Amino acid sequence: MSEKNSIEKEIGKVLSNIRKFRELRNMTRDQLAADLGLSASGYSKIERGEIELTVSRLYQIAAALDVTAQQILEFDVSKVLGSSASEGHENDEGPTTRSFHNDVMYKYIEKLEDENLRLKTELTLMRGDLPYEKPNHLLRKDQRF
Repeated sequence: MSEKNSIEKEIGKVLSNIRKFRELRNMTRDQLAADLGLSASGYSKIERGEIELTVSRLYQIAAALDVTAQQILEFDVSKVLGSSASEGHENDEGPTTRSFHNDVMYKYIEKLEDENLRLKTELTLMRGDLPYEKPNHLLRKDQRF
């Protein structure tokens, strides 16, 4: 892979991480754009990689999302969901980082559960089956596994 392709791939990961953090914070593009003093269109172009993300803008986005720029740069869903631990990698994170990763993991799982429910409901309606009811343990948002 050429150096240019490698850099573009890394930039794509960073932009994807920004989107993931925004979604985990339940923020729309419009809301984040307003926090940054940008138009929704202008912010969307950053997130899609149509205009270049500057270092200062990265720090502004991180502050608006209440994370650090380093967390945006290094975020890896597989680490948050524990797959790296199951592969035998050492984990030298401190308690603050673990707490942050746990919060992200729970929000990510909650988003996936909500999406599963939406898809099951849509499938049920398409089939004409009885409505799908969310199990009680998924109804309590504050319950941790």
